[in-house]
Amino acid sequence: MRKTLIIGATSAIAQATARRFSAAGDALFLVARNADRLQIIADDLRIRGASRVRVQALDVLDYDRHQAIIETAIEALDGLDLVLIAHGTLPDQRTCEGSFAATRAAFEINALSTISLVTYLADYFEASRQGTIVVITSVAGDRGRQSNYVYGSAKGAVTIFLQGLRNRLHQSGVKVITIKPGFVDTPMTSAFEKGALWATPEQIADRIAAAVAKAVDVSYAPAFWRPVMALIRSIPERFFKRMQL
Repeated sequence: MRKTLIIGATSAIAQATARRFSAAGDALFLVARNADRLQIIADDLRIRGASRVRVQALDVLDYDRHQAIIETAIEALDGLDLVLIAHGTLPDQRTCEGSFAATRAAFEINALSTISLVTYLADYFEASRQGTIVVITSVAGDRGRQSNYVYGSAKGAVTIFLQGLRNRLHQSGVKVITIKPGFVDTPMTSAFEKGALWATPEQIADRIAAAVAKAVDVSYAPAFWRPVMALIRSIPERFFKRMQL
């Protein structure tokens, strides 16, 4: 029985992934801001096979509660084997361009809150000399583009942080997995026109489950984003800066 903490558990991707973990019989501790929504999700996961489900409401910007929430999860599950961090928002790029306050808010939710949580979790797993930390970032963090460079740079900061953490924790036997989705059809992207490059939360959940099972370091979701982003990163800056991306 795996003991799993999911932060941002009400997100579409987290819910789809939790259903897969439940089918495997995991004991789950779910964290998100909306307590009522958490309880509904917990009831569904129990039916789907989760051996145990506990919930706790948290605004991830309440940094002073991060350590306490993690300690509560550890106590409730009698330890932790796996953590999935899946929260985030998609800021309005144009608003951020004219407002440092909006840019700072985007970094708080998409980067700093995650870094804070992972810092506490890393210490726990390093002392335990086991465990897996899975964090959802984004392909947007692979290269800054005019259409979403605030969101992308926040996610890119998390990606680099996870690279360093992976290097630090490797010798302790702790796995750090970076999940990089592309376009995903979720409530957060409901206003966007969908096309062939868009994936469902269920497809991303399948990639997450596979990444955990295979203990990969970085998983693009879906897989075709790996060559796509490799191509985008390879474009020389003198040409790239002229492109409308």
